[in-house]
Amino acid sequence: MTVVLAGVGADSTNFGALGPLYDDGRFEYVPIPEKTRSTSEPETLGTWKLRVGNGVAADLTTRITPQPVHDGTESVTDDELESWPLHHDPNFEAMTYGEHRTSGYVSRLRALESGDVVGFYAGLRRPNGDRAHRYLIGYLTVDDVVVIGPETPPADRKTLLAAHSENAHAKRARDDTLFLEKTIVIVDGREPGGLFNRDPIRLSDYYVKDGNERPQYYLREDIAAEWNVQAGGENMMYKPAYRCDLSGSEFRKLIGIPGDRPMGGQSVA
Repeated sequence: MTVVLAGVGADSTNFGALGPLYDDGRFEYVPIPEKTRSTSEPETLGTWKLRVGNGVAADLTTRITPQPVHDGTESVTDDELESWPLHHDPNFEAMTYGEHRTSGYVSRLRALESGDVVGFYAGLRRPNGDRAHRYLIGYLTVDDVVVIGPETPPADRKTLLAAHSENAHAKRARDDTLFLEKTIVIVDGREPGGLFNRDPIRLSDYYVKDGNERPQYYLREDIAAEWNVQAGGENMMYKPAYRCDLSGSEFRKLIGIPGDRPMGGQSVA
């Protein structure tokens, strides 16, 4: 049994900002901007409602740089910003998550089985200017895992994409051709799972490691030990995929059920 921790959500690289973490423990989950306008996703930066107040995602930033638009050298601003689609992944409402990153993500996700867990972490920043950190914001219990690649027979690829029409990767596939022709892993989730209402769990520390000159983000040692992290390394700068030797039931006992958070005594500092 395995738990994979996946880094998701808008960040300073693609969105120009991080989601806020409010003093009362509530927070904003904002998906990354889609890499292309060629998607059937209806949610945009101008329609994605924030969970606190009356704002939308576009209110949190003034420009985005969605790769590979303009090779990442130009930004999207002004009216175009609000109409830009989001890469709604994970989609907690539809209980689906997809991935094509090859830096440990595809290999670790495709090995998951029913009952395993995918936990999602994102960068969040407190409005008063305190140091931003990586936080666990929710999870999905795995129901099934599907792998679709360029080598998948066209008829099978069409059927699989249609069966996962709510997944962000299926939404941006065109004529049943995968975006950038990359292999994707789609995780079908089931209860228990979802986005936390409040009190995300801080996963990172920020310090200068011995032998380095500058501080960086590292996985907290107590989290690595208690969650039995076996792969992914300790540096969190680039959102690695962590594999934890932990059963789904053990993880849920530690974390609690999303709608009933906080539970389990985990630190949210």
